[in-house]
Amino acid sequence: MRISQCREEDLELLDQHMPFRGAASHHGARYARQQEGRATFLVAWRERRPVGSCEVRWEGCEAPEVRAAHPGCPEVNGLGGWPETLRSLGVGTALIHEAERLATGRGCQAIGLGVEKNNPRASALYSRLGYHASLPYLDCWSYQDGAGVAHRVADACVFMVKPL
Repeated sequence: MRISQCREEDLELLDQHMPFRGAASHHGARYARQQEGRATFLVAWRERRPVGSCEVRWEGCEAPEVRAAHPGCPEVNGLGGWPETLRSLGVGTALIHEAERLATGRGCQAIGLGVEKNNPRASALYSRLGYHASLPYLDCWSYQDGAGVAHRVADACVFMVKPL
């Protein structure tokens, strides 16, 4: 497995192999934030196929209560692996380790991530990797599906932090 920063030419493969609820612009939005210097969009590859991704948001979590509690703490956002048959094979761990390496290289003292309260498997992984629960928050976001319908989502989450 290889981890790399997303390139513009990767977007078509990401949309093809790792669709996001029908929203083709999801990967493009992450790439745009990377181009603006606000994030680093990481992609895990097996051979020439993307099998996972995450975004390191250098400005931190968008939730105001998390920003207040952890100013200057970058956030690993949208960690995922595809297809589901590849889960528990180290893709998420490799992406997190690369995000931590990048944050350390930027002189960050800590890194954080949000986990949905109803996802004990992910929470257990993050705990094993040294993350500790900090505070609950609502992760509010929206997306537009392939039919052009806008969807608003509010996920009950816990922000977890790891000192670097």
